Amino acid sequence: MAHFAELNQNNQVLRVIFVRNEDILNENGIEEEKIGIEFCKLIYGENTKWVQTSYNNNFRNRYAGQTDIYRDDLDVFISPQPFPSWTLNENSFRWEAPIPEPNDEKFYVWDEELYQTDNMQGWVVVV
Repeated sequence: MAHFAELNQNNQVLRVIFVRNEDILNENGIEEEKIGIEFCKLIYGENTKWVQTSYNNNFRNRYAGQTDIYRDDLDVFISPQPFPSWTLNENSFRWEAPIPEPNDEKFYVWDEELYQTDNMQGWVVVV
C-alpha cells in the first residue's frame, strides 16, 4: 500500500489515505508519486493537494499525521510547533526548546509562560 497525505492551503495534513500499489504504477511497472497524486485527485477532486508519505519513515522525515505540516522547502513532514519559543532544527527536523532540558533523573515539562516571564527558565519538574 502507498500512503498519501491531503494538505490544506497552509500545507497542514488533513488526512492520510491508502492507495493500492497497482494504482500508482507507470507503464513500466514502477511506482510514481505523480500517478498516485493524479489518482487521489480523480477520487477526491482536482482542487485537492496530495503528497506521498512513507509508513516506514523512508522519506520525508516521518509518516504524516493529521495536523502535521508539510514543508515544501525542506520536502519533509514535521509536527506542529509545540510552543512559540521553540525553533525547528533543520538537520534533525525536531523542535528544540530555547533552553536545553536538564539532564538528570527527574521528569520535566516545558512552561512557556514561565519562559516568557524569565527567559532563563522554562523547564519545570513534574512531581
